[in-house]
Amino acid sequence: MADALLVLNAGSSSIKFALFPNDKDIPALPVMSGQIDGIGAKPHLKAKNAHGTTLDDTDLSLQGPADQQHKAAMAFLVDWLQTHEAGWKIAGVGHRVVHGGERFSAPIRLDHATIEALRQFIPLAPLHQPHNLAGIDAMRAALPDVPQAACFDTAFHRSQPAVAQLFALPRKYTAEGVRRYGFHGSSYEFIADVLPKHLGAKADGKIVVAHLGNGASMCAMDKRKSVASTMGFTAVEGLMMGTRTGALDPGVLLYLMEYHQMDAKALTNLLYKESGLLGVSGISQDMRELLASDRPEAQEAVDLFCYRIQREVGSLAAALGGIDALVFTGGIGEHAAPVREKVCRTLGWIGIDFDAAANEQKATRISQPGSRVDVLVLPTNEEWMIARHTAELL
Repeated sequence: MADALLVLNAGSSSIKFALFPNDKDIPALPVMSGQIDGIGAKPHLKAKNAHGTTLDDTDLSLQGPADQQHKAAMAFLVDWLQTHEAGWKIAGVGHRVVHGGERFSAPIRLDHATIEALRQFIPLAPLHQPHNLAGIDAMRAALPDVPQAACFDTAFHRSQPAVAQLFALPRKYTAEGVRRYGFHGSSYEFIADVLPKHLGAKADGKIVVAHLGNGASMCAMDKRKSVASTMGFTAVEGLMMGTRTGALDPGVLLYLMEYHQMDAKALTNLLYKESGLLGVSGISQDMRELLASDRPEAQEAVDLFCYRIQREVGSLAAALGGIDALVFTGGIGEHAAPVREKVCRTLGWIGIDFDAAANEQKATRISQPGSRVDVLVLPTNEEWMIARHTAELL
């Protein structure tokens, strides 16, 4: 029986997992992967092997409110893994953890003390951190003798200059930890790792990466280190997303509190679950559905999504003092050619000579050969990055 590493990403409504061989050179594709999504609504398990063959595709009967369903889903997954990991023995577990605060700037091996430290960051990420910790607790209970590691969404951005991490608030709040952290760190770290294969020496130049998906953000890199990011204190700032507002005038929140009597719970629901592509279109949070629709509301949502990206490209290029390459990644970034075209068509002024044919053909490079700014489409692989860190730590 061969040793394997389990990568776990426990979110608020889904639990994603992947099983990798614990080899010296971990392959990019897991031997098994899948997710339980729809937790709190219609829980569903879908899993496949390395060849893409479906191992399971079934609805789950989980009772109770979302938090109870989440615990039940984690317990179900542990049992499911133990009956489907034929030929593999879990030798380590790597967790995606959203927040590492100022304390953790690199992956860590988990023990009681570090787990308790991570609980202190729940106020900084109340919608994500508790579920990440629930995954850790569940695996510790199910596999008590198996070492575990945590990889943080925020860690990659700790290289940013101090001024890029500050809000213009009284210093006492900054001292409490109210500052810009940035997220999607594992995705950006992976892109930084593979850039030399596609850009050569230019990889260490001024690069803007757009991680576009249901959650969306952008990162400015210099020498493949984070210099600035669109997300800040929480994962709701910056770009418009599937159901999240992105950047919003704080005065809007004051208005909603005073004139619509919205409390913190109502505002949280509005900002995270009712806005973004879903809120603007009134149709869907799924970019594929909006691109296929001929309704003007769908078009307006797509246009606003692309406009916000265009604005942030300029902002991040300013933070870098220039731009050598733009990289698209994430579900929308990798698969939505019309979104990439809408963004790039307006960025000729920064040196992008867009190649429409290459874009439609799903090429890796979608800029013309003579373009001063290269434009790439690179698939991200956060799970592999977490597996690699877990192997190194354990």
